[in-house]
Amino acid sequence: MIDRTEHVVTSDIPRPTPHLRTCVALYFPGLAVAVLIAISAQFLSEHYGAPATLMALLLGMSLNFLSESGARTVPGIHFASRAVLRFGVALLGARVSLEALSHLDVSLLCLVIAALACTILFAIIVGKFAGIDWRVSLLTGGAVAICGASAAVALNTVLPPRQNSDRDLALTIVAITLLSTSAMVLYPVLASHLQFDAKESGVFIGGTIHDVAQVIGAGFAMSDETGQIATLVKIVRVSLLAPTIIAISIMVTVLGAGVGQKPLKSGQLIPGFVLGFAFLAALKAVGFLPATADGLANDLSRWSLLTALGAVGLKTSVKEFAGIRPSHVMLALLATGFLAAFVVVGLLWHRG
Repeated sequence: MIDRTEHVVTSDIPRPTPHLRTCVALYFPGLAVAVLIAISAQFLSEHYGAPATLMALLLGMSLNFLSESGARTVPGIHFASRAVLRFGVALLGARVSLEALSHLDVSLLCLVIAALACTILFAIIVGKFAGIDWRVSLLTGGAVAICGASAAVALNTVLPPRQNSDRDLALTIVAITLLSTSAMVLYPVLASHLQFDAKESGVFIGGTIHDVAQVIGAGFAMSDETGQIATLVKIVRVSLLAPTIIAISIMVTVLGAGVGQKPLKSGQLIPGFVLGFAFLAALKAVGFLPATADGLANDLSRWSLLTALGAVGLKTSVKEFAGIRPSHVMLALLATGFLAAFVVVGLLWHRG
């Protein structure tokens, strides 16, 4: 009787389903490698000042052999580069602050928005003449115009599938990071040469440098006021990521038949992670996102994106870069120069 009771009690204990155990066993090795790369990249960033996103890509590329056919890590790496990536992009919405829009002059706000739209359009037009795939041009232009690596990752998830998409993303992030680092050093000198005041310098720095950390570094290197304004302008640019990816998602869906895509159903017009991004941004804008949830979402987004970028690096072979045309790198350089020139001309015109 006792044995029977023990048997019944034991049988009532929930056990992992075979399907769950199979999924964990399938995805864990590759996902664990991507997470370790993210941790290593963050360590290098904190202790040596290296850009964490760039480090995640480079560390992943150095371990590319783990993504070769037949390796146990392949399913987990693919999962991290897709599902984890989309999860991190959705949580980016919690990092958007629409309140920043109310702290800028209408004319300067219009300048920032116009610079973003014109830079993306410029990249697409130049890419067309250079024979570059329009999706790569849009990816490059969006990364330059909005917020560097984060924008590149978000835009890449809504663009139609293409061959070597992971390689294109990795190359874009590497190029954008290097250009942003150079701008952090050169743009304060240029602002001083143009005799911009603190406000003008802040708009120039925040409206042109790609990465948030480098905007802060360049801005506060000039003055506290310049740093605060630069940070504010940069937040406005980041805030424009949500409407940009939604607009591009709808555009590529509507025009899908023209680029070889199968038309999506009406319920698939906007991907779920894009809706999640917009939902979190809206919650934060109206003040319904608690500070603790905001901080948690920020941390989860940062770590998810680092993990995903590590996986993208794992799937990218250094040999593949031999097939890259110099025009791809030149496009990022030209788009960066166009953005800087557009903002400088706008500020000089605004000065009157």
